[in-house]
Amino acid sequence: MSDSERPLHDYATEVSERTDIRRGVPLPLGAHESEGGVNFALFSRHASRVRLELFDRAHDTAPARAIDLDPARNRTGDVWHVWVQGIRTGQLYAYRVDGPYRPWEGHRFNVNKLLLDPFATAITGHPHWDFGSARGYDSASSEPDRTRSPLDDAGAMPKCVFIHEPFHWQDDLPPRHPWSKTVIYEMHIRGFTVHPSAGVAHPGTYRGLMEKIPYLKELGVTAVELMPVHEFNEWQLPVSNPQTGAPLRNYWGYDPVAFLAPKAAYSSAGGQGQQTLEFKEMVRALHQAGIEVILDVVFNHTAEGNELGPTLSFRGIDNAIFYMLTPDLRHYRNYAGTGNTINANHPVVRDHILGALRHWVVEMHVDGFRFDLASILGRDGMGRLLASAPLLERIAEDPILRDVKLIAEAWDAAGAYEVGSFSERRWAEWNGRYRDDVRRFWRGDDGMRGLFASRLCGSADIYAQSGKGPEASINFITCHDGFTLNDLVSYRAKHNAANGEDNQDGTDANFSDPCGIEGESTDPAIEAMRSRQIRNFLLTLLISRGVPMLLGGDEFRRTQSGNNNAWCQDNETSWVDWHLLERNRELHRFVNEMLAFRRAHPVLSREQFYTEAEIQWFGPDGKVPDWFEPSAKQLACRIHEDAHDSLFLMFNAGSEHVDFRVPTAPDNRHWHRVVDTHRPAPEDIASLGMAPRLDALGTYRVEPRAGVILATRG
Repeated sequence: MSDSERPLHDYATEVSERTDIRRGVPLPLGAHESEGGVNFALFSRHASRVRLELFDRAHDTAPARAIDLDPARNRTGDVWHVWVQGIRTGQLYAYRVDGPYRPWEGHRFNVNKLLLDPFATAITGHPHWDFGSARGYDSASSEPDRTRSPLDDAGAMPKCVFIHEPFHWQDDLPPRHPWSKTVIYEMHIRGFTVHPSAGVAHPGTYRGLMEKIPYLKELGVTAVELMPVHEFNEWQLPVSNPQTGAPLRNYWGYDPVAFLAPKAAYSSAGGQGQQTLEFKEMVRALHQAGIEVILDVVFNHTAEGNELGPTLSFRGIDNAIFYMLTPDLRHYRNYAGTGNTINANHPVVRDHILGALRHWVVEMHVDGFRFDLASILGRDGMGRLLASAPLLERIAEDPILRDVKLIAEAWDAAGAYEVGSFSERRWAEWNGRYRDDVRRFWRGDDGMRGLFASRLCGSADIYAQSGKGPEASINFITCHDGFTLNDLVSYRAKHNAANGEDNQDGTDANFSDPCGIEGESTDPAIEAMRSRQIRNFLLTLLISRGVPMLLGGDEFRRTQSGNNNAWCQDNETSWVDWHLLERNRELHRFVNEMLAFRRAHPVLSREQFYTEAEIQWFGPDGKVPDWFEPSAKQLACRIHEDAHDSLFLMFNAGSEHVDFRVPTAPDNRHWHRVVDTHRPAPEDIASLGMAPRLDALGTYRVEPRAGVILATRG
């Protein structure tokens, strides 16, 4: 060592900062452990000052410690930052951000409002958030304005929770099922197990879902698609059920306030950060069962609503950056139908959304995302649809997200409908046309035969032109939004009076048929027809190319009593009643056997469209069908699995029985009846290898409203 050389440790000790509060660094955004402390970083371009407040308890009105960030010392560009020593897991924190209150310029800063960190990974549970009941006044617009309220709301606001403890993932690896082997099960975390009949020790929670994993595995699904788990305020609605007087709650959760934080109320262990750990435990357990986790994410709007809504986070941090504003800058563009629209293609907001997605993949191990009203993510700040939206391309090409499933709800509330043309091939899409066309065919509408055939084959008429294959089509008959499968065959009209909107909410385009009477029925003939139609829908869904998605509970006739927009019904209207599983055990068996049949016949789920050599279409007479005959409601097809084995499918959506000519089985083999939805259980479907052989078969009689599958092997 030369005389001038100094020991590194001594040198570092001499020049290093030793105070318990330091200037910090601008990246990464959020709260992150660093050198025995925590670095806090928050973006705000137009703020004049920022204060970090640390709390001991969730309901405290005053912080245990407040740290004002110096604009000269604690700011780099548009990012405010500070390092604080001694912060441990479980520390509660939030921000106050001051700046101009000039709505005519798009700015709505209010230092009286406690603000959530947009990058918080947990938010404390809070039974009744204050959504700004005390109003200020915007004299320029002559409207009451909550964003200007002078009242401090710290006691009525949840707080962010810092979490650092490493989670033991054990040997967790994502299942990574290819699209061709994926079967999605859409469900609500709370509603799946909160009903007493669920028989779980932790109802309505992440752990409650863990207790039902054996059921999901036995059913045969490969992925759960969870309705929103991002933190939201279920108590935001100021209205009650007009029939009972009970308060209505935001049950679905499509109103996020924190994109990285799992819902605290869904945790059985507590809402002071335990929700993050319990969510991870749930993902780990699902992966161990071979089941992927897909999150329904809402990046198109937030719970802050329009100009009269509450100030919770983005609005108070930098309103003009995070939201799309109208030309007068006072109001919000409303492409989601909820009051505001996220300015998703602003570079800062793009980075925020990408950061949230990466967090769920890297830290929480989720396997995919379904993007609510995804067309909004393709609009620029003026609301115009972009041909090559930067955010959508970034998500598709992001190296961290490269292996996750991306699913778009390819429309929005402002008229965009991009099914078949949404972004690039990486994006799959909810196929709303599949839902409508299959419903209309089985209802017996005229002119549906050709469209039904196309949906069965993967919807090449929708996807081929954009270079996508059938794997881009997420096929579904029902989803959370609309009738359940039971209600689809039990109600012609929606019955949404309990929602408090005079039955004006929810779609009228249900394409449903109650089979003779509106609502519940004890008539054996009506019940037989409904049971048959339910099986027809499930049969169609599970033999169609594309990716099938089941609505949770449809496999045993869950009902919402005709409510087709149950977003505010946190009660038995929406909860899964597991008594129905015993009552409809034969339908559950049918679904289980159909899923097994799909797995046993991979020709049904290949990620290519059928070639002419693979499939031939017939009318009942055995000839090529007249695709332009509007009154024709019967159709058959032969699918060649290989050189020796075939499937023959027959569909009769008419009101009379029809005799179908059956082609000769190949290589002196015999046809076996796998499915006939008209036959009573258990003859409606045969287990693999147990299908009865049909000898000397020239024709097969298909009864009204029935579907049949024959196979040259069981």
